Amino acid sequence: MLLASQAPINIEGLISDLALILLLGAFVTVLFKWIKQPVVLGYIVAGFLASPNFTLIPSVTTLTNIEFWAQIGIVVLLFSLGLEFSFRKLVNVGGSAVITALIIVIGMMVTGFCIGKLLHFSNINSIFLGGMLSMSSTTIIIKAFTDMNLRTKKFASMVFAVLIVEDLFAVVMMVILSSIAAGDGVEGIEMLYSIGKLVFFLVIWFLVGVYVLPSLLNKVQAFLNNETLLVVSMGLCLGMAVFSVFCGFSLALGAFVMGSILAGTSYSERIEHVVMPVKDLFGAVFFISVGMMVQPDIIVNYWGPILLLSGVVIVGMIIFGTTGMLVTGQPLKVAMQSGFSLTQIGEFAFIIASLGMSLDVLEPTIYPIVVAVSVITTFTTPYFIKMADPAYRFVERHLPNRLHFLINRYTEQATRSTAVRSDIQSMMSRNISRMLLYSIVLIAISVVSLQYFMPWIIDIMPEWGRTLGAVGTLLVMAPFLVALCIPSTPRNGSADSDSYRIPRVIMFIFRSLIALIFVIHFLGKVFSLKIGVLFVLGLAVLLILLFSRRFRRRMRNIESTFLNNLNERDLKKSGRNNSLVGDLHLAYMQMSCTSPFVGEQLKDTDLNHKYGVNIVNIQRGSQFIAAPAGQTHLFPGDILGIIGTDEDLQQVLPLIESPEKSEDNENPADYRLLSFTLSPRSVLIGHTPADIDLRGHYATMIVAVSRDDAFLPSPGTVTFQAGDTVWAVTTSRVVNRLS
Repeated sequence: MLLASQAPINIEGLISDLALILLLGAFVTVLFKWIKQPVVLGYIVAGFLASPNFTLIPSVTTLTNIEFWAQIGIVVLLFSLGLEFSFRKLVNVGGSAVITALIIVIGMMVTGFCIGKLLHFSNINSIFLGGMLSMSSTTIIIKAFTDMNLRTKKFASMVFAVLIVEDLFAVVMMVILSSIAAGDGVEGIEMLYSIGKLVFFLVIWFLVGVYVLPSLLNKVQAFLNNETLLVVSMGLCLGMAVFSVFCGFSLALGAFVMGSILAGTSYSERIEHVVMPVKDLFGAVFFISVGMMVQPDIIVNYWGPILLLSGVVIVGMIIFGTTGMLVTGQPLKVAMQSGFSLTQIGEFAFIIASLGMSLDVLEPTIYPIVVAVSVITTFTTPYFIKMADPAYRFVERHLPNRLHFLINRYTEQATRSTAVRSDIQSMMSRNISRMLLYSIVLIAISVVSLQYFMPWIIDIMPEWGRTLGAVGTLLVMAPFLVALCIPSTPRNGSADSDSYRIPRVIMFIFRSLIALIFVIHFLGKVFSLKIGVLFVLGLAVLLILLFSRRFRRRMRNIESTFLNNLNERDLKKSGRNNSLVGDLHLAYMQMSCTSPFVGEQLKDTDLNHKYGVNIVNIQRGSQFIAAPAGQTHLFPGDILGIIGTDEDLQQVLPLIESPEKSEDNENPADYRLLSFTLSPRSVLIGHTPADIDLRGHYATMIVAVSRDDAFLPSPGTVTFQAGDTVWAVTTSRVVNRLS
């Protein structure tokens, strides 16, 4: 009855619109693959062809149909980006990528805002413009690095780290821009409240997700085939997206968070694999919907701003990217290579633009301008990556010796400070991080209890509900209060040394005070006169638990479970921090079937003496081999962790990962049973198949030979004559050479 009362859905129009854009997308993307251009640009062109702005072919009937598919595309796209993000990766990349990304985002935001005001945009439009110009394209950069065989370069790993942080900043930026758009202005207190609320929910989701999901997936792993895993992962994605909206955030934020939680599990690669077709489909629809916003008349009228913004993106990314890398202590060459690689905008620019359009705060003319800027900078990206080395050599020749000395000296000092970190700083960092995490958990318990649990139990038990509810809440809070008070033990076993005693005592007092503040605040919200009695009771329970070895062992088990789940992918895979001192860095290469080292022992490869590299670990299926011995054999499919310089790694990469290719290699689909007649000039005349070595030289097998309308016996030994009809399993290209 409910379905009958709803407005009917135009199923035919929905399917016809989807069919039109997918057929156009298929045709245009095949064309773009043929001319070796990014597929994303093909989707944008297909969207323009399907839009009402192009009248030579039929256009979509209802734009709302495409908007519906595009919104699903944004959710799935951000879920996939989250799968590549991983909070563990963010910890591994360290402060270098965070500082660099922060410099880029702030610099481009300010530059974009100033350019927007110069072009007479409003404040809100200028802010959105700055946000769109501050995000480089992960998709375009990964494709460019792959096509140019640069993924093992040291600067490539740094660029990937910056892109990871930029993805996180982009998600935060979307929340902030939504808050700004709501009032068309920036309110300091409201902005801080929005950021604090976002951080609070991110930490809670992260803690619960990391503690629960990996353990749950491991328990049901026997039932997780590809079909089930797809349903489970997409269900978690959409469920978190809906819950995110319930908490006051966007669908995209929830999808990204769930992807980043699953990225730390050992199922991440399988999830990426099964979700990839869904991402490709709906991601294509999203980019096609972006192309439908292209308006040729606006591009013609605003060619000046388009060229200006393209130049701002290219120059700004080079300057801010290089500066950020130099500030974090990277060598000048790596810094410039990184800056020249970030010279484009992509998917997040479109997502931010879509957000502005959905909030009715973005001028309609800005969207096609940004799309045009993205197209231009995408085309120029490979050329600027190639220009990085010549530009570095030019700067190195003309850089004053004094400045060159200062840069090198600063880089060496930054490297030493990164490699040698004091134990005191390590202990303080662990204590502060634990305080923040447990404090957020306690805040969440307190909020849930005061808003939901306490009113519910008071309604059921008016007389004793308040007391029972408070006691129950304190019991739930007790483990985290105790964990907040217990000091963090240094990992090197030097907890009892004199150098740790004073800092540990100070941190214990400070953390205990925070725990007492949480108890006092909660009881103060629940009671008035009875707070003293309950506080003493709660403190007594807290002290009993504090001196309980069993409880402390239980808390260590909880923390161990959490850390194991957080590092599950790293414990089962070879993902380790690849940032090393100097010019050395850790790259991962997969052993191909055609590598000359297949089947050899490590000691026989002589990689260290010939190429200056060392194999430090091997990932073989689910087996991880750390510091492999010289007798370890290498097999196809092994993922090798190799340490070396950029130059050394580039030399060894073709030998390990790239298969040997020849011009005679054919597509297996081209091999068929073909027949052809031998002309008098055929190379086969007067020879047998063995004489001409058809199998070895032509990859061809003779099936039958007919002469004078009769099949000859033993076709493998026949001597060919002009006019013979030959049946062979081969390709059309080989037939043309033989006939």
